[in-house]
Amino acid sequence: MHARVLVGLVLALACAAGASLGGLWKMKGAVATRDVDIRHPWESAVALFRSKWFVIGWITAAVAWLLHVGALALAPLSLGQAVISGGIVLLGLFAERFFDLDVTRRQWVGLGLLGLGMVVLGVTAHGDKNHASYGVLPVLAFEIGALALGAGFILCCRSGRLSSQHGLFLGIAGGIFFGISDISIKAVSGGSHGVLGALGPWTFIGILTAVAAFFATSRSLQIGNAIAVIAATASAANVLGIIGGIVLFGDQVGSDPLTVLGRFAAFALVVLAVALVPAPVRAHEAVQDDSSEPESPPAKDEASPAGAPGRLVEAAEASGH
Repeated sequence: MHARVLVGLVLALACAAGASLGGLWKMKGAVATRDVDIRHPWESAVALFRSKWFVIGWITAAVAWLLHVGALALAPLSLGQAVISGGIVLLGLFAERFFDLDVTRRQWVGLGLLGLGMVVLGVTAHGDKNHASYGVLPVLAFEIGALALGAGFILCCRSGRLSSQHGLFLGIAGGIFFGISDISIKAVSGGSHGVLGALGPWTFIGILTAVAAFFATSRSLQIGNAIAVIAATASAANVLGIIGGIVLFGDQVGSDPLTVLGRFAAFALVVLAVALVPAPVRAHEAVQDDSSEPESPPAKDEASPAGAPGRLVEAAEASGH
């Protein structure tokens, strides 16, 4: 593996750790402030940044983003995103050890599958190089299609029948928007198109989607299961980045049949893990039912899952945050 690529992967792993911690701290702050309302973006942003824990989480996430930019500039997009996705395993460790959140057995299985998939990708990465060439129209078409997909998940939040999954859908939409921003960063940092690369339409799209992702993910942390939302957001961004790296930037799938088979198996593990990590629907609906009847809180042996909005708000209020 080339030294440049190796440095990029180290930055990607550090980014994964920072993103997990940042997401958990932002969640701790977001649930203790006013509801995020895109119709009032300024007031929502001010309320969020008045929370100490949200600010700490945002700064940590910003540092992780800078590490992310460095990783995308040095390593292949698909491989860098895969390593960051594998770092989601750290989310469960941090959540249980430092945030007193319970990770369900199903979520641990999902996080473990992500880690296994990343090991396979690492073993099959011997010949990877950083590919920066791309076509202008394919990048634009890919990003517009991804924008439509993210908008579709947001529109799903208008369905009352899917109310128990609104937080998850917003998290996935935010992850898709982050993924579009990542592809824009890769297009700008690739440098193969000179000034056009830096001032192309993807620069505007990248900034726009980064802002949209901020509001979507902040709201998702307020109404969704913490572990499920953070993992789904990161996974959506990383899967989109993996696909974009292969389709748009010529990242290698493999140099021999065994490597290709191993990589496709690893990508399949990532997709399966994303499906497993979200909290079961029935458990999430129970949380919604509990939150709608605050006058009769659940008994200790029937408490809502850790990371649910009701329990987090109570914890935040008890700690004075």
